[in-house]
Amino acid sequence: MTYFPIFIPFVASCICFFICYTQARLHNHHHHHSHHHHHYHNLHGHENKHMHLSPSNASYKCHGGDGIFDVREFGAIGDGVEDDTNAFKKAWECACQSQNQTHPPLLFVPHGYSFIMQPSIFIGPCQSPLIFQVDGTLMPPDGPELWPKNNKRHKWLVFYRISNMTIKGIGLIDGKGQQWWNLPCQPHKGPNGSTLPGPCDSPVAISFFMCTNLTLQELKIKDSPHFNLRFDRCISIHIESISISTPTSSPNTDGIHIGNTNDVQIYNSVISNGDDCVSIGSGCYDVDIKNVTCVHGHGISIGSLGEHNSWAWVSNITVRDSTMKRTKNGVRIKTWQGGYGAVIGVKYENILMDNVRNPIIIDQFYCPTKQCLNQTSAVAVSSIEYMNIKGTYNIKSPPMHFGCSDSVPCRNITLSEVELLPIEGQTVLDAFCWNVYGEMETMIIPPVYCMSDGTP
Repeated sequence: MTYFPIFIPFVASCICFFICYTQARLHNHHHHHSHHHHHYHNLHGHENKHMHLSPSNASYKCHGGDGIFDVREFGAIGDGVEDDTNAFKKAWECACQSQNQTHPPLLFVPHGYSFIMQPSIFIGPCQSPLIFQVDGTLMPPDGPELWPKNNKRHKWLVFYRISNMTIKGIGLIDGKGQQWWNLPCQPHKGPNGSTLPGPCDSPVAISFFMCTNLTLQELKIKDSPHFNLRFDRCISIHIESISISTPTSSPNTDGIHIGNTNDVQIYNSVISNGDDCVSIGSGCYDVDIKNVTCVHGHGISIGSLGEHNSWAWVSNITVRDSTMKRTKNGVRIKTWQGGYGAVIGVKYENILMDNVRNPIIIDQFYCPTKQCLNQTSAVAVSSIEYMNIKGTYNIKSPPMHFGCSDSVPCRNITLSEVELLPIEGQTVLDAFCWNVYGEMETMIIPPVYCMSDGTP
């Protein structure tokens, strides 16, 4: 599989990051870490002088002889006022270089303390598998005015090139997002409900880039300014029993976003937010989502794909045994006109819809501004299965919407044991179809008579 549209800018930014980062490190110590990612070309240089790079070689004596690196032993106060970033930096450096032979080193954030952290990047690879245990509370600076000046604000905590790490704990990641959501550039946040021009670079709470074999379990994340968790170019991600919460009105607060990432399991989690519960971007495959409850927000989405005439590929995605409660969408595939590539091999199975506005939707005319030009090329959508999807829908929209490209029809769409009824009243709305081919394997409520049989 070729990724030339992504790979070229990625290489260029790697070179730029290597030059800037190497020059900075040679001024103090000689380290060999010089990696970067194309989406984060602003990690280097003067614009990010407050971003705390954390290489895996410490220049001072490390605590943690028992393999536990408590951030308090490195100077963290945890009073919710003092800046504890430097203590976390030191604790990470020591834990990352530790080669404990009996059990993985543990970076420990103790319960009962609230730690303020500036935007920080934790860089690997580390010497051993690592546990990052968050039992206390982590918080960023409170709002745009307290964010470090001259700092690009797209991210807060970043993990880069880390392998074999577990992040867990009974604590809380508190993103302090309220002031970010109310910036006048956000939708409907300007005077009289307008949206004003201006920077809208609200930070992602936790980002992972080029990481492998990660486990996130039992984490609680609330009030992220932007996406809660973001994974780019990662392999083998296991997310288990996490809780994500932001208000329904919080803009762009996707719960979990993955892009160019494969071998992903998201299990037994609850996500209540203001945007996509889980969003799956281009380059993702072998993704399994099981027993996830989405509350409010926009449901589980593949896409959007194909923006600016780009190539996209998503395959082998399974969403099963999950619940959508009062979400805008249930299970959605969204693509822009003019893109190319494919979405192929998606299975939705055993999904409960509870007062969902659009339970099942394929939208190949995705255009948030409603001002897009018609284009002939499209990301092809095929081999999509909907099995045992039942529940209620909001009567404002048809319960099933298959809006497929004029020139690239949706193919091999199969439905079985689908039963969607209005939350109120007796009128069952018809499904909507446009250029979609497939079959109903059982009786479907409402029937999708508008779907064409066979293949185009």
